[in-house]
Order: sequence, then structure tokens, then C-alpha cells
Amino acid sequence: MTTTPGADTSALRRDRQPEQSGLRPGSVIKAPRVFWPATILLLLVVGLAILAPETMNKTLGTMNSTVIGDLGWYYVLLVSSFVFFAAWIALSPMGAVVLGKDDEEPEFGLKSWFAMLFAAGMGIGLVFWGVAEPLNHFASPPPGTTTTQAGAAREALDTTFLHWGLHAWAIYVVVGLAVAYSVHRKGRPISIRWTLEPLFGDRVEGVLGDVIDVIAVIGTLFGVATSLGFGVSQISAGMEYLGFVDDASTTLKVILIVAITAIAVISVATGVDKGIKWLSNINMGMAAVLLLILLAVGPTVFLLGDFVQQIGSYARNFFQLSFRTLSFEGEAGSAWLGGWTTFYWGWWMSWAPFVGVFIARISRGRTVREFVTGVLLVPTLVTFLWFSVLGGSAIYREMFGEGGLVGEDGAVSTDSALFQLLDGLPASGVLSVLAMVLVVIFFVTSSDSGSFVVDMLASGGDPHPPVWSRVFWAVIEGVIAAALLIAGAVNGGDGLGALQTMAILLAAPFSLVMIGMMISTAKALLREHRLSQRAERRLFAAEVAGEIARTSGVSPGPIDDTRSPTLSRRPGSTSGP
Repeated sequence: MTTTPGADTSALRRDRQPEQSGLRPGSVIKAPRVFWPATILLLLVVGLAILAPETMNKTLGTMNSTVIGDLGWYYVLLVSSFVFFAAWIALSPMGAVVLGKDDEEPEFGLKSWFAMLFAAGMGIGLVFWGVAEPLNHFASPPPGTTTTQAGAAREALDTTFLHWGLHAWAIYVVVGLAVAYSVHRKGRPISIRWTLEPLFGDRVEGVLGDVIDVIAVIGTLFGVATSLGFGVSQISAGMEYLGFVDDASTTLKVILIVAITAIAVISVATGVDKGIKWLSNINMGMAAVLLLILLAVGPTVFLLGDFVQQIGSYARNFFQLSFRTLSFEGEAGSAWLGGWTTFYWGWWMSWAPFVGVFIARISRGRTVREFVTGVLLVPTLVTFLWFSVLGGSAIYREMFGEGGLVGEDGAVSTDSALFQLLDGLPASGVLSVLAMVLVVIFFVTSSDSGSFVVDMLASGGDPHPPVWSRVFWAVIEGVIAAALLIAGAVNGGDGLGALQTMAILLAAPFSLVMIGMMISTAKALLREHRLSQRAERRLFAAEVAGEIARTSGVSPGPIDDTRSPTLSRRPGSTSGP
């Protein structure tokens, strides 16, 4: 999910019409008031991480123990509100609004649309955490939960489903729906600022809009960088586990970032959209093959039964999980929440502009109800199956097999957990190489598509940004990941903590933008619903008047609606219900 999207962005790149945004392709900076502030702030963070890594590490450590602990309740409440907002919009009459012209057909068929939503739900994150997260929760359950082995197993997958299920995709629904409405329904450029136009009006064209877009650009870049950090950590751990290197050091991780970012830059510079699409399709096929192999050679009946049972367990405990803040567990509860749930909600919000723009682009012509239902349910079910098979296989081995995935001290090797699981299967070497190739290709496609979306946002919504700026953002993504890994590795750290901390912190300002998006989208859709009701009442009144005229033999004449406070309002009126 999550989900670093592994999908290619050919759908985003198709049919780019520069005139839609009033911008023309070229090499100049299209939106300097967004580009330069975002660039300067990013370079300041990178410079501090490189020139003063100890100071950076200490600062992030302090923030991790103070600010992030204080954000937990807020993130839990906010993300849960996103779920209920999405459900309300989908179930209400507003769900019938078309994301496009009223008579417009969906741009992509249902099968293709579902396939692209599925692709958006696959990425580095799922490969990295597929085994590691359920296993971590099984070995060390959330504070205050059951201590029985069976209960720990259930709790492990319940918690994993919470972090990768409806809540994660509700975050993307909020952003994606707001973008889709402003772009497809209102004809605005592809820019986050325009999602708040119903709330702030023309002010989104000024400084306020610039600030909104700068927040989106910076948040997205750190979200992508966090995923890239996970990716190289897993690749280096796999190389060490398979004996290719002696030590998965920070130096090796930085070298991997440089090498894979270089591949992504070549992809960006050459504009080989077909190549990226081909790689993405191959990658999705490889992920499916890995999933089916694990399902076939593992405890198949157990895994399928566990998948069904866990869906029920997730549904039964949905409200308790949604609002869990572990307040009565003291410092242990606060530390756990900050390391898991708070981190995930911050990470998803950092990714929201990227994924939101992608799913908005492919959803032209869908109704609001179709959009919300499809985005919430399809990726969520695929993700649940992924974790049930990979995480379930690991837990089964610990409970009923030879074990070995959890240390005697209860520790789990998060980076190498997947490779440890594969090591007990036939052709483990081939499967391990397959897993590493999966991560590498997800890395390349995510960097390519991430730089494209960021470039659009930093270019004022220009759907055809220049190549040089896409290369620039692709390089910046790699530099951020490398710099924060270096800073986080000071004093023996693994480097990922710094990336996680930045993802959580930078999601905080964007969370305010998302609150504005909810209000703005609701305001716009409610207004459309009121106008639709008025039009229906006028039509009904005209039909009734015509029927009366036909039965009485009197010409109906024009309808005098001046006596009706409801019928006297014109379609554009905003007063009254």
C-alpha cells in the first residue's frame, strides 16, 4: 500500500493536453513559487543530514520521543474519520455524481480499472512487510493484548490488516476523490491546490495555493524516500543472507540507492513509457507467481482458512482497532503506537498526493460511488490475501513447524524475514532472487512515477512537465533516501528510523490539507445534490402542470414559480436547501 504504487504511469501520461492548464511544454520552470521553496527546503534537510549527521540524528530522535508521541491520538482519530467520510459519501445520494460530464462514460473498462487499482496497491512496502509485520506482531503483540499463542496470531494479522486495509485506502480516497472532482468535473489543472477551491475560492491561486502545493511536494518526496529506504534495506539484507556480501552496511545501501536511482533516471530521461509499462506488468506477474508458489507449497488449507477467518476477525474488531491509542499502557503503549500505527498513518498521508493523483487520473467517468467502493475494496482484499499467505506462512512455521523466524529473545529480523521464510521452501535461492528483483523493479517504477507526479505538482498542474525537472526530482528522491539513511545510521542505528520519523512529521501539515479536502469535497457534492433536487422538482412541476392542462383542455402556459421559494431559485443559486 501501500503501498508504494508499482503501477506504471502510462495512464497518467496518456492524452496530455498542455492547453488544459494554460501551460505549454518547455524547459522553463512553470511554477517558481512552488518549485523553489520546495527545492530549498529539501536541500536544507539533505545538507544538514550530510554535513551534520549526528545533529540530524539527535534532532530526529528528540522529535521521535516527543512530537510523534503526541501525534498518535490525532492521527488515529483523523484517519478513522476518513473511513467514515468515504462510507458516507458512497452511501449517500451524492454517490451518483459523475467524475466528469454527466453523460460521460468511464475512460477505462471495469476490468482494466480494477487491474490498475490492484497495481496501485502493490509495491515495495508489501514485499518488505509481507512477512515481517505479522511476524513482528506475533512475536511482540501490542501492549495489553492477549498472550496466548493463538490469540497473538489473530492479533498479529488483525493489526496488520488495520495498517494496510480500509484505513490506508480511505486516506487515498480523500485525496483521489478531491483531485478527480476538481480535474474531471470542474476542468481544473492536476494540482492539489484546486481541490480546496470550493472552500477557499480564488485564494487558491495565490500564496495559500503555493503553500498547499509545496506541502504536497515535500510530503510526497519523503514518502517515496521512505519506501526506497525500505527497498534497499531489504535488497542488502537479501544479498547478505544469500552470501553475496559479508555485511549489509549503510555504505552498501547507499551504493544500491545510487545504482537503482540511476536506472530510474535513465527511464525518466528517455521517456520509455512502454518500457516502464512492460516492467510493471512483469512485476505484477512475478508478485502473483510468488504468492501462488507460497500458497501451493505451503499449508494451503490453513492459509485459505486463515484468510477467511481473519476477514471476519477484522470486521468484528474494526471499531476497537480503529480507535486504539493504548493510552492505559503508558510509555510502552505510546512507543508501540508511534512505531507502528502513527508511522503508517503518516506514511500513507505522505503518499496520498502521489496515489491520489494516479487513481484520480484513471477514474474519469466513474461515479463517486463506484470510485469510493472500488478504491476501498479491491486493493484492500488483494492486500489481505497477500498478508494472509506470506504472514500466515511465517506464523504457521512458528506455531506448527520448525520455527527459526523468531529469535530466542523474541526479536525478528525485519529486513531478512522474507528470505528466511523462503529459505525453507524448494528452490529457495531462485525465489529469493525473484523477491529481490521484485523490489528493484518496484524501486525503478516508483521513482519514475513518483518524480512525474511531483513534477506535475511543482509545475502548477502542467500535465506535460519538462524532462529535466523530472530527472531532477528523481535524483532528489534518491538523495533524500541516502542522506537520511546516513544520518539515521549514526551511533549504530539502522537508518530507517530517520526516514520513518520524517514521514510522520511531514504528514502533519498535509493532514490539515486533507481535512480541508474533506470539507471542500463535501461542500461541492452537497451543492451539486441540492441543484439536482431543484432541477428534479422543476421537472416534476412542469410534468404535473402539463398533465393538468391535458386533462382540463387548458393550455398550461409558463410556470409561475415566483410564488414558490423553492422553485423561484435558479440552478446556480446557493441559498437554501
